[in-house]
Amino acid sequence: MPTATETTTKDYPVHYSTAKINNLDIFYREAGPKDAPVLLLLHGFPTSSNMFRNLIPRLAGPFRIIAPDYPGYGFSSMPDRKSFSYTFENMTNLVEELTNQLGLTKYTMYVMDYGAPIGYRLAIRHPEKVSGLIVQNGNAYEEGLREFWDPIKKYWGEATAENRAALERLTKPDATKWQYENGVSDKTLVDPTTYTLDQAGMDRPGNADIQLDMLYDYRTNVPLYPQFQEFFRKYQPPTLITWGKNDFIFPPEGAAPYKRDLPKVETHILETGHFALETHGEEIATRILEFFAKRG
Repeated sequence: MPTATETTTKDYPVHYSTAKINNLDIFYREAGPKDAPVLLLLHGFPTSSNMFRNLIPRLAGPFRIIAPDYPGYGFSSMPDRKSFSYTFENMTNLVEELTNQLGLTKYTMYVMDYGAPIGYRLAIRHPEKVSGLIVQNGNAYEEGLREFWDPIKKYWGEATAENRAALERLTKPDATKWQYENGVSDKTLVDPTTYTLDQAGMDRPGNADIQLDMLYDYRTNVPLYPQFQEFFRKYQPPTLITWGKNDFIFPPEGAAPYKRDLPKVETHILETGHFALETHGEEIATRILEFFAKRG
């Protein structure tokens, strides 16, 4: 059973809880009324549910918020790679089981970075449960895999030790800080706690290899893009896009194609980088509340 402590934020406390799933501790943040529409927040690399720390209190009330950490991230278990395969399929399995444990039968998903393929894998398993999407720098189209991905694609094509070693730089402090600051005009808006906490997670013995495993496994998402797109076309979930325009990892070329499959999508391209919540959190929260208020 989940256990919890509380920190009061505005009208609703944020509960910091842990669920036991397949002998792993899966940490998650929860806030808002139990009977409110559920908003499932799915984080990216190399962060955790901490990326939503400011958004949660803004949305708790109209929504019941659930924001998990994947294994190897944040405060969830970090099993040894010999006993647990760090794949997007396994991450989806654990998020799915968490939603089952919590009795979530319908939810809107906020997907960012790695959270997009995890959320979309969940969506094609249970399309009837998805009531809407909020997409923030989360890719589902090959147009969005540009220059940043070239060395990663090289590793996908030839999984040599040399090609793997070439990606180790992405687990280093300079690269983590760069993810937060690149494309941000006023870097004083970026809380240094963010990249410091993320780096502390990656500096744990064995975690860098976990991250390289995940980068390699991202290749399994690309063949699923057509299935993700078919889900969009068939079910037409109400979708709000808030995308950092200056993101080099998932650039805005990945945002535009959504309109092919979701003609009613509402898109806002923001003058910021990859972690748009750090600089435009208030605007994103307002956009979300307004978007779903219009839909009753």
